Amino acid sequence: MATSAEPTRRTTPFDARPTRRQVLGATAATGLTLAAGARTADAADLPLLGTYDVVVIGSGAAGMTAALTAARRGLSTVVLEKAATFGGSAARSGAGVWIPNNPVILAAGVPDTPAKAAAYLAAVVGSDVPAARQSAFLAHGPDMISFVMANSPLRFRWMEGYSDYYPELPGGLPNGRSIEPDQLDGNLLGAELARLNPPYMQVPTGMVVFSADYKWLALAAVSARGAAVAAECLARGTKAAVLGQKPLTMGQSLAAGLRKGLMDAGVPVWLGTPLTDLYVEGGAVTGALVTRDGGPGLVRARRAVVVGSGGFEHNAAMRSQYQQQPIGTDWTVGAKENTGDGIRAGQRAGAALGLMDDAWWGPAIPLPDQPYFCLAERTLPGGLLVNAAGARFVNEAGPYSDVVHTMYRLDPTAPDIPAWLIVDQNYRNRYLFKDVAPTFTFPDSWYSSGAVRKAWTLDALATAVGIPAAALRATVDRFNSQALQGKDPDFHRGDSAYDHYYTDPSVLPNSCLAPLWLPPYYAFRIVPGDLGTKGGMVTDARARVLRADGSVIPGLYAAGNASAAVMGHSYAGAGSTIGPAMTFGYIAALDIAGAL
Repeated sequence: MATSAEPTRRTTPFDARPTRRQVLGATAATGLTLAAGARTADAADLPLLGTYDVVVIGSGAAGMTAALTAARRGLSTVVLEKAATFGGSAARSGAGVWIPNNPVILAAGVPDTPAKAAAYLAAVVGSDVPAARQSAFLAHGPDMISFVMANSPLRFRWMEGYSDYYPELPGGLPNGRSIEPDQLDGNLLGAELARLNPPYMQVPTGMVVFSADYKWLALAAVSARGAAVAAECLARGTKAAVLGQKPLTMGQSLAAGLRKGLMDAGVPVWLGTPLTDLYVEGGAVTGALVTRDGGPGLVRARRAVVVGSGGFEHNAAMRSQYQQQPIGTDWTVGAKENTGDGIRAGQRAGAALGLMDDAWWGPAIPLPDQPYFCLAERTLPGGLLVNAAGARFVNEAGPYSDVVHTMYRLDPTAPDIPAWLIVDQNYRNRYLFKDVAPTFTFPDSWYSSGAVRKAWTLDALATAVGIPAAALRATVDRFNSQALQGKDPDFHRGDSAYDHYYTDPSVLPNSCLAPLWLPPYYAFRIVPGDLGTKGGMVTDARARVLRADGSVIPGLYAAGNASAAVMGHSYAGAGSTIGPAMTFGYIAALDIAGAL
């Protein structure tokens, strides 16, 4: 629960009614559409690359779920993908899926009910999103999971113990609702496996690792259960090798499973085919303008176009226009092709936009090869976050989106960007950090890039990162005193069940808190990273794209990060990106098929 010392969830109203920004955006888009009238007329003369009932833009979780659903409803369907690979950001992810009351968790005995789920989602999202959209997600999510399992090789596992992010709210579940894909044999895809978008982080060689394993792998050096989980991961890998399998888990399993479903349903996926614009006739979207084999072309849609092309996290101009500074396209872990193409095309067709200022935030360390989205490391006992003044400013173990929201909220008055994660050698002796084992040295490039600093005293560390030494010493002294008592009256670290997921159960009396005492000390640069942006086209409960006046744009649907998120400015639990993306892709296809 929020206190005066930490941020509350934002409650900016968000519904189908236009805001001033949406009206201005729609007006500008209308002008662009009128100015492009000649281009639209000329588009009809472009080479016709094909005609389908449904044209899906993007091969991420939203797009492939929509295409699979449409195809199994008897509609001819094609997927158009900008990248040379399929899977988008979903393939790169841990692939948690947050769907209340889904058949997997109910079979596992999770005590969820529709009433609990509705109360919890309403408490998390508030007035940011219309109740009808929240209800649509909750009503259709479980059916979507059942449909995907019936029409693809995908199976799912409950991520037991991965708490909802606000379990103390009405309807919250401390043991969690999230699921993740089970192990899948990549051999099922044949040659298509080579076109699967690679993961954000490679699984250790010879191991088969699920998302739920990582919390224990971080503790393998100090925990019997951690060591047992590591052995189990190795045993899975050994078994797969003996059987000649190509084991896939997490986002790799999710994307591969959906792709196999499309293969079995006869749905073509055109890679290397970026969207350039939507084709509009008589005010309705009836196709997509694309580039294919180096030239322009038109793909017609008899019924509808579903945009599942991802967010705009790699579009610096859009981030500068819509989001708070400082912001960087090099701090995101989203797929590099996500430059807002579908969102901008929708805007030109008259779509209202919402939540463009927000993202699926999380603290990130800007390592030289790619940013590292920091989950367990900021939560494990023996570390704390400080700002440029050398002061703590947030519950380090809180939901990652909240940490970044706080960084931005406080930054104008007390610079929290960048922040610094401070740990000691005791912490380094005990816990995995990213993929660096306990006691092992960090790569030299981490230091030379400025992502990490190391010193034998706190004063020297403060000097190295440019913060007041006396302030840092005072902050660490206070933190140590509170850690020994197991209480954090300043920011309430450890008060929520969620805070204890990525922690060390052997540390008492509070598994989140341990003092820093053993030199040398380390400081990791922390910036506002993200899994992708969460703003996009405003949609209704049927995933139809809306204009600023709330009217529907015929023939145009959106799901995933190309649409304004059903989670509003918050984050209900692990998989709050992928769960709704798949669900609204499913809803869009059902509506197109007249089956909703």
